[in-house]
Amino acid sequence: MDLKPRNQPKVAALIEKGAIIPNPLTVDIGDEVTLEHISDKDVTIYPGCRIYGKDTVICGGVRLGAEAPVTIENCLLGPRVELKGGYFRQSVFLAGSNVGSGAQVREACLLEEEVSAAHCVGLKQTILFPFVVLGSLINFCDCLMAGGTNRKNHSEVGSSYIHFNFTPDGDKATASLFGDVPRGAMLNQPPIFLGGQGGAVGPLRLGFGNVVAAGSILRGDFPEDNQLIVAGPRRDTVVDYTPLLYPHLRRLIENNVYYLANLLALEQWYVHVRNRFLAAQEFGDLLCQGALKVLKQAKDERTKRLKIVAENMPRSMKADDQPDPLKQELHRHADTLLASFSRESTEQYGAESRNRFLARLFADGAVPAEEYIKTIQSLPAEVAQLGTQWLETFIDAVCRNAANALPSFGLFDDDQDE
Repeated sequence: MDLKPRNQPKVAALIEKGAIIPNPLTVDIGDEVTLEHISDKDVTIYPGCRIYGKDTVICGGVRLGAEAPVTIENCLLGPRVELKGGYFRQSVFLAGSNVGSGAQVREACLLEEEVSAAHCVGLKQTILFPFVVLGSLINFCDCLMAGGTNRKNHSEVGSSYIHFNFTPDGDKATASLFGDVPRGAMLNQPPIFLGGQGGAVGPLRLGFGNVVAAGSILRGDFPEDNQLIVAGPRRDTVVDYTPLLYPHLRRLIENNVYYLANLLALEQWYVHVRNRFLAAQEFGDLLCQGALKVLKQAKDERTKRLKIVAENMPRSMKADDQPDPLKQELHRHADTLLASFSRESTEQYGAESRNRFLARLFADGAVPAEEYIKTIQSLPAEVAQLGTQWLETFIDAVCRNAANALPSFGLFDDDQDE
């Protein structure tokens, strides 16, 4: 009987490169893993870890499994990332981000610099801007969160928080924005605080600087900034339930369109800004490609969920005593709506604003990768405003194009009730 561990030569090769592997016989590395994409600079892999996937990248200073075994599958780990225990799949972790034990991070997650999560956190289709902190026992799938300026002044999600992302109708068109991309990308916004033992029913939007009291369940939009929000418990209610009614269809579509527009704006940020900084990092081109892949997966997921809503409209109209003509319009023009989110059709939105910002940002040529946060935060106020203006112009154009596909909805018409 052959009791040699699988891929012992690969483990030995990593040790020879300089990796710290205290108990190499307990480490499993898949045949498809490319050792050239694992750094020779201070990588530590503790006992029981498993590394799989042809797209896996591990930069210098990474520590895997310090608290419990770690399994990674097609993940890209930037410098000094720490995954302390759990399962991680098809996601990207940028410099200094760390996740505690008991985690389950599934596909299409992007954790930017210095994001931190405590134990037993579940993420999927989640995008977290620099400095965001998640407590313990959290389910925070299908959302984007920004805000904060450093590790002491950060957006935070309290322990035992849930983003409710699955409806009784099963459509999952429920992604929520906590902050936004145009302002969040400048790393100069006040943090958002979501109190523990609380939750948010997606899809919703929440402004910067908002503090949500512990135990609150958010069920609506709070786009204004710097609010204290206390959402009390609901009274007992029992009424007849009819599936697929979609009583707030306009708000659902509008929030999904705005979320998609923010995803596309973040994609533009990576294409035109972040790639320049990441290129100077070890495996930086691969990290940038991985982040763009995550954003494409996120966009595909959101358009897929919108399409399901549109496909539900015929049954919704049959279930409704007073059929809403908006439902018929959504069903008929869904393909036109979804086509408005293609990268090809949106690439030149806000190009003039973009070029003005890029000319100021890169006036002195390339900037070292480790200076990304310092560079963005030290921009003169008028330059940061140019960046925000570019991304807001881009998002406005995406939203207008989507609104034109559904003219009767009056999307983003502030004079119309939701």
